[in-house]
Amino acid sequence: MKKCAVVAVLMTVSGCTSIQVTPLDRSYSVSNVCIEDNPKVIVDGFVDAVTDVFHDHSITTELYSGATPAHCEYRMTYTALRSWDFTPYLSHAELRMFKGEERVAYAEYHLTGKGGFDFSKWASVSSKMTPVVEELLSQY
Repeated sequence: MKKCAVVAVLMTVSGCTSIQVTPLDRSYSVSNVCIEDNPKVIVDGFVDAVTDVFHDHSITTELYSGATPAHCEYRMTYTALRSWDFTPYLSHAELRMFKGEERVAYAEYHLTGKGGFDFSKWASVSSKMTPVVEELLSQY
């Protein structure tokens, strides 16, 4: 019983971040990505954090609503969820990149157990998403 209690405490205290990425292959030669606006995402600075990394890799971005503009060869959809523990923080995010209807890249950030007692769960959106997007664009 004592061992179970220790294991339970350790699992609660140690927040675990899971990152899964299928990088964008260099063969696609992406120079611009159209990003479909997701008004359900209420994580402050999320789109800016993601687009900053795209721009660092010399890939321009444009945000659009509604139908995909005809000139957009590559598009990205996203979702981001926040959790609350004294203040809101990013706990899950997904990025999906498409060429037409074919998914060509994917990235996911996830705080297991919503971060538990790990203080890094309150880190900025940029510090959480920059390494994820860097891995997504690792071939650029």
